[in-house]
Amino acid sequence: MADPWKECMDHCLEVTKQAGKMIRDALQKDIAIMQKSSPVDLVTETDLKVEQLIISSIRKKYTTHSFIGEESVAAGAPSILTDNPTWIIDPIDGTTNFNINARFTSTSFLCSLNQIEFGIVYSCQEDKLYTARKGNGAFCNGEPIKVSGQEDITKSLVLTEMGLKKDPEHFKTMMSNIETILTIPVHGIRSPGSAAVNMCLVACGAADAYYHMGIHCWDMAGGAVIVKEAGGVIMDISGGPFDLMSRRLIIASSRTIADHLTQVIKEFPVGRDDSEG
Repeated sequence: MADPWKECMDHCLEVTKQAGKMIRDALQKDIAIMQKSSPVDLVTETDLKVEQLIISSIRKKYTTHSFIGEESVAAGAPSILTDNPTWIIDPIDGTTNFNINARFTSTSFLCSLNQIEFGIVYSCQEDKLYTARKGNGAFCNGEPIKVSGQEDITKSLVLTEMGLKKDPEHFKTMMSNIETILTIPVHGIRSPGSAAVNMCLVACGAADAYYHMGIHCWDMAGGAVIVKEAGGVIMDISGGPFDLMSRRLIIASSRTIADHLTQVIKEFPVGRDDSEG
């Protein structure tokens, strides 16, 4: 009996290779940079082209499926997750890194039908392809990966991102959280610049935790199933269940570390990705 989700994932892997080549080729040229909501909220011509490539290729094969793409939403498309099979797409996660040819730039996908079915994150400059399918484990370039299993917060490397914090109180809270975590103490805090890559670094054991408030469903989508299938813990910043549309998460190598972070991190409000719906 044919497996429709395997077929979907195989097709998406082919599209991923095309998108990765487009991104790497663009790095050899002058990059046309445009500003969205602020000087740190950027989009490039390549972001737009990669998203168009992905959506057009998938739409030809799966004509009834829905899409949530970062640049489509920026142009006014709805960001609403329904019961219809839905592809959530971040054409370039880490656009600022892309602009300066820094190491961590990725393209990520997720396909969801009521629950996450599979996720793909391709860290283009590293040529690392992270994949996972529900119930089938997580992989990097075809090799199985798993979280570190670290349970001692004082031995943990924690990842986060500064992001865009227009509200002064949000900025103060963000900096206060970093200070609080550093004084636990932990081994250190790092900000690689790509949410999708951050999640994969935890999934493969290169880091032990990642937290963020204010990101979007396309930032989290591809990495969510990869973390789960690698044995990691993923939850809301409050300690409640993970919600893909909530714009906030904690992931960790163990429940012990995740729980510790939920107890010390101060929250600030962020609107849901589906709030306009």
